[in-house]
Amino acid sequence: MDSADIDRQWWKEAVVYQIYPRSFNDTDGDGVGDIPGIIEKLDYLDELGVDVVWLNPVYESPNADNGYDIADYQSIMDEFGTMSDWEDLLDGLHDRDIKLIMDLVVNHTSDEHEWFVKSREGDEEFRDYYIWRNGRTDVDGWTGHLGPDDEAPPNDWGSFFGGPAWEYDEDVGEWYLHLFDVKQPDLNWENEDVREEVFSMMEWWLEKGIDGFRMDVINLISKPPSVTEHNPPEPDGFDATFDGPKIHEYVGEMGERVLSDDLLTVGEVVGDVSMDDARQYVGRDGDGLGMLFHFDHMLLDRGGDVWEYYGYDLTDLKDVFRHWQKSLEGEGWNSNYLNNHDQPRMVSRFGDDVEYRVESAKLLGTLLHTLHGTPYIYQGEELGMTNYPFERLDDYQDVDTLNPVQNALDEGVIENFDDVKDSVAALSRDNARTPMQWTDEEHAGFTDGEPWLAVNPNHEEINADTAREDDDSVFHYYRNLIALRDDDDVSDVLVYGSYDDLWPSHTDLWAYTRTLDDERLLVVLNFTSEDQQFRLPREDEDHATYADELPLHAGEVADLDTELLVSNYDEDVESDPTEFALRPWEARVYHLS
Repeated sequence: MDSADIDRQWWKEAVVYQIYPRSFNDTDGDGVGDIPGIIEKLDYLDELGVDVVWLNPVYESPNADNGYDIADYQSIMDEFGTMSDWEDLLDGLHDRDIKLIMDLVVNHTSDEHEWFVKSREGDEEFRDYYIWRNGRTDVDGWTGHLGPDDEAPPNDWGSFFGGPAWEYDEDVGEWYLHLFDVKQPDLNWENEDVREEVFSMMEWWLEKGIDGFRMDVINLISKPPSVTEHNPPEPDGFDATFDGPKIHEYVGEMGERVLSDDLLTVGEVVGDVSMDDARQYVGRDGDGLGMLFHFDHMLLDRGGDVWEYYGYDLTDLKDVFRHWQKSLEGEGWNSNYLNNHDQPRMVSRFGDDVEYRVESAKLLGTLLHTLHGTPYIYQGEELGMTNYPFERLDDYQDVDTLNPVQNALDEGVIENFDDVKDSVAALSRDNARTPMQWTDEEHAGFTDGEPWLAVNPNHEEINADTAREDDDSVFHYYRNLIALRDDDDVSDVLVYGSYDDLWPSHTDLWAYTRTLDDERLLVVLNFTSEDQQFRLPREDEDHATYADELPLHAGEVADLDTELLVSNYDEDVESDPTEFALRPWEARVYHLS
């Protein structure tokens, strides 16, 4: 890539820190994190050096899905504090030059939202805010829950959280669609009034001073004709909910009406998203989003259920990242993450959380911060926090774990929870939701009360106090990674340089370059708990084991100034990047200019 082609935006150069408020810091002793608790830790975020906070939902909610079932988009949940507390948080962040983006959850609301209450009551104005349909009377082959008089749901879709995606309402005499929990009815985006309500609400938050939105399952808002039409064609398969027929019309309208280049906007897109759709969402002449959260790399090690865990292959992981890195180059922007509130801890999933926890946590951080795109840090990642040692189904709180597993037990799909407990423990979202580990004291300094979800017992070793005092900790390593994006000597190639895989077929090493004009970074990562050997290919040798087109060969390095920019091992690190031995989970970044 040439520097003349750079399209600079502040959010491309930023590092985002995600806060799941329920588990971050509790100040009132009720066992649930709150907004004053975030304010109390603003200096910690400032010390880490992040540029943006993404705040998971803090809106009024009955908490069927931990805040993703919103009852009032313009009020703060009592558990979290008040609107005044939220305004103090925004001011405190902005005083430290940290921006704030809010979660936008507009595929569905809570069933306790005023819109749904009035829709259910038959209020003419709100009746069509949601998707109400008659059921099927031809139920041959239907074995699930039936409505009255042997009436089946409008189609046989299952929800993401288990069970049918339709719920029969006796008072209304019809079924409503809920792709997620039964208490999360889907909004009807076909209704222009719904879109007006959403855009008005977004503008309200922007006027309060926020800096953008993370958009929850945004590619589900357009439903297929079999759902949107009252006399529908034959039912579609569930995949038809992904990137529906009017999705770019709706997101594009949002882009025109509300969004701008100066906002950080990231859309979560579920399912198998085509690159054509991806470019339309984030392209220069597209719908107006800045970047996407896709799930391609998050699905490599799992099946369709939370108990189906298979492990992952490094070459497959590299293939996914290479696909997105190269396909969006010059067309759009990437977001880089390996864990969040919906995924298990990355060091337990992709690293070695026992013998090489610190080294592999640093390596994974190196990967995320040296790829093309904006890196996202999930709270506790910067400490190397790990999965929780779950043993019993009763230990979990998350509906996305409890509902599918309990349904499978009830239906005999699973005979005994012990048969699947290890896989469930590896994949459950609750791994990410255990409280933030601040100290080695009781409840990890998260609360003076009883925490809503158990604290990981390893908090005596893994906590922020210990990490901040240790210069060789994951925390300080992350501080250095973040600081590189402000280093004038390397920031442009680090942020805007093109990505090229050096050795895509290697099963143990991940090596790639970032290139801008005549400047390069060489990143080499050992994804194993064994020693590995790396060397750059020579120009005159058979390149079959390397990339088809080499982005760098050993002969070029002789004419370049080389600097070891990053290493997660402090001792005995060679400055010559052409050939070297890598220790377990060793990461190196060389600057070549």
